[in-house]
Amino acid sequence: MDNLGIVIDTNVIVAGLRSSKGASYTLLEFVGTNKFDIGISVPLILEYEDVLKRYIHHLTNEDVDKVINYICKVGNRRKIHFLWRPFLKDPKDDMVLELAIESQSRYIVTFNIKDFKGAEKFGIKVLKPVDFLKEVNLI
Repeated sequence: MDNLGIVIDTNVIVAGLRSSKGASYTLLEFVGTNKFDIGISVPLILEYEDVLKRYIHHLTNEDVDKVINYICKVGNRRKIHFLWRPFLKDPKDDMVLELAIESQSRYIVTFNIKDFKGAEKFGIKVLKPVDFLKEVNLI
C-alpha cells in the first residue's frame, strides 16, 4: 500500500504483546511488512519503552528492548517541530496526534477513540485495531 501511514497508540502495543489473540497482535505482525508505515518519534518510543517495561511482565527488559529496537528500525522516524498543545485532554494523546500530523499519517490506531476527538479536523481517522485492519483489508 502506497503511503499508508499510521501511528499506533501505546495501549495497542501493550495489548498486542500481552496476548497473541486479537487484532492488536495481528496489527503488530504487520509492522515492518510494507503494508503500512508506522510513524514514530523519540517521545513516543520512550513512552512505549516505559509502559512496556512496567506492564508486560512476561517479557524481560531485554525482550522489550528488542521490540523497541525493531520498531525503531522499521518505523518512519519523525521530529516534532511544532507544539500547539493543548488540543486534546491528555498531553500524551497530543503527542500522538502531533506525530500523526507530522508524519502525514492517515490513521491513529488506539482503543481510546474518544480521547482523540478532533483529530478528524486534520484528516486523521482514529480507529480501533480491528476496524483499521478491516478498513485496509488486512483481515
